[in-house]
Amino acid sequence: MRISTLMMYQQTMGGITNSQSSWLKYGEQMSTGLRVNRPSDDPIAASQAVVLSQAQSQTSQYASARSFATQRISQEENTLSSVTSSIQAAQEKIVYAGNGTLSDDDRASLATDLQGIRDQLMNLANSQDGNGRYMFAGYKTDTAPFDDTGKYIGGKTNVEQQVDSSRTMIIGHTGDKIFASITTNAVKEPDDKESETNLFVMLDTAIDALNTPVEGKDEEQIKAQEAIDKTNRGLRNALNNVLSVRAEVGTQLNELDKLDALGDDRTLSQTQQMSDLVNVDWNSTISNYTMQQAALTASYKAFTDMQGMSLFQLNK
Repeated sequence: MRISTLMMYQQTMGGITNSQSSWLKYGEQMSTGLRVNRPSDDPIAASQAVVLSQAQSQTSQYASARSFATQRISQEENTLSSVTSSIQAAQEKIVYAGNGTLSDDDRASLATDLQGIRDQLMNLANSQDGNGRYMFAGYKTDTAPFDDTGKYIGGKTNVEQQVDSSRTMIIGHTGDKIFASITTNAVKEPDDKESETNLFVMLDTAIDALNTPVEGKDEEQIKAQEAIDKTNRGLRNALNNVLSVRAEVGTQLNELDKLDALGDDRTLSQTQQMSDLVNVDWNSTISNYTMQQAALTASYKAFTDMQGMSLFQLNK
């Protein structure tokens, strides 16, 4: 088989072009730090990287959701802590009010103190977050959940947030579950009468009783004492209910911490997987770049030498 000059030229140029293309590819990988710069570099790795990138985005979204949930639940816990302190302060006043030796002036003074505590609790029940949204109004965040009488007028559904692929949790309890509910093991009323569940009604009952003069009126004293005793039982039930919600909130904060730790591990794993798929192996890439550069230099030298060759030179 005869090899023409044109064929030798084409083969030599083809080798140079291929070597140059490989050399430039390795150079690009070194400059970008990526082994896969376009789908054609490695179609399988590129498709897997797309799927993994979507998973990374979802992981990041859940991390942001947990951050928001933690902030919201922490704010609720802080508010409930103040509610607990206010109820305990009211209990102290109620216990003192049960002293049968108090004068009407003393009772009126206690009523004033309880009114102040009630106002504090109303302010807490209508608390707003940093964005001006009412915390205990459910999804009706633009309206105060309690009116002046203590009636709940907010939303009926707790605010929920998906914090992981298979976990949705409450990040905002409605006010009726905190200020107008009691637990199933609540202290019962005598003769199985219906227990009061609304914290504000409990306090209003005691305030009205303390503001009613009873000195020298045995019947009024009995009624007042019954009202004080009922409020005392009601406050115990209200406090237990708030503490049960706080226990739930504390459990949620603990769970969010654990989910954050799992999310961090997942992020690290996904980052490593993405690196394995598309990032360069520096030792291999640098070695291939150097070898390809040497091969390209040799090809240039061979082509230059071939250009200077002729049959007349060979016959000398």
